Amino acid sequence: MADSVVLAAPRRVSLPGRLVALVPGVLLLAAVGYTGKFLEGFLAEESRAHHLLLPNIEYVIWAIVLGLAVSNIVGVPAVFRAGVASYEFWLKTGIVLLGARFLMGDLLHLGGISLLLVFFEVAFSLVFMTWLGRTFRLKPKLVSLLAIGSSICGVSAILATCGAIEADDEDTSYAIAAILALGAISLVVFPLIGHALHLTDRAYGLWAGLAVDNTAESTAAGAIYSDAAGKVAVLAKTCRNAFIGFVVLAYVTYWASKGQAEQVKNKPLFLWRKFPKFVLGFLLISVLASVGVFTRAQTVSIGNLSRWAFLLAFAGVGLRSNLRELGRQGARPFLVGLTGEVVIALITLGLVYGAGRMWAL
Repeated sequence: MADSVVLAAPRRVSLPGRLVALVPGVLLLAAVGYTGKFLEGFLAEESRAHHLLLPNIEYVIWAIVLGLAVSNIVGVPAVFRAGVASYEFWLKTGIVLLGARFLMGDLLHLGGISLLLVFFEVAFSLVFMTWLGRTFRLKPKLVSLLAIGSSICGVSAILATCGAIEADDEDTSYAIAAILALGAISLVVFPLIGHALHLTDRAYGLWAGLAVDNTAESTAAGAIYSDAAGKVAVLAKTCRNAFIGFVVLAYVTYWASKGQAEQVKNKPLFLWRKFPKFVLGFLLISVLASVGVFTRAQTVSIGNLSRWAFLLAFAGVGLRSNLRELGRQGARPFLVGLTGEVVIALITLGLVYGAGRMWAL
């Protein structure tokens, strides 16, 4: 009788082990981010000391550019990748802590017009990207992923949807590659357009929050323009993110009706699982700040912690972007995404610009 072969169960890594595995990558995030912060201050000091006309480059740009250089020239070894992937945690932590700088009155000050624009962007992006993808004859579930990614929160929305609608791994990778590439382009193009049109901090921040897909890139695009614009971009983007559960549920229901996804049995539980919890954290911190739980000094400290968290997040934006990998994913999804994003950006820019002229955004 042949000896039976017993397959060993996969080895589970303990929580302390997983935390230790994050350390190298988090240290790399900190090194890249702090180097960006150092370069911003160093150039500003040199400019003042020697009366030089050096460009005032924000730490946000330095952190992203340095991260891109490391990722695409040196590469990110495997030992660092788990920690680098934690950049989304630091991004969400930064947004939650940023709530201390938003009193509830500030949230309401976003205004009905701004909230209406958020709703319009979500609806228009879903419809337009679906039509565009079908026109280019992309695979149906790839069209769904591109539509969800461009309307809500980029890669996070795609990842939240792909398993629920049982999309192919190839479709998911194509959609993510297109969204990542377009997010990188927006970091350069959006601030240039904003300055060329002399947009106010509020108008530009609202536009960045409406038209840039990934939360990380949207936050960075706003912060590159100004601190005030960054705050508005976070607020508008957070409003978009809040739609994710409802949009994903709608797509799951659609594909389940075609027999290509599992029917959702407990819809309230599904919505809760998909809802971005950091939005609730942001609102909770804002409420606590509004009722005076934090002293002025504590509010300043929380704001500083938020900036340090963003420093790690922006470094991660560059470190996780491998341009060679993006180029291997194929042209058609990128062209559909690019065409769609340009149209969405122009439409939302026109609406924001018009609202700014009529209601002084």
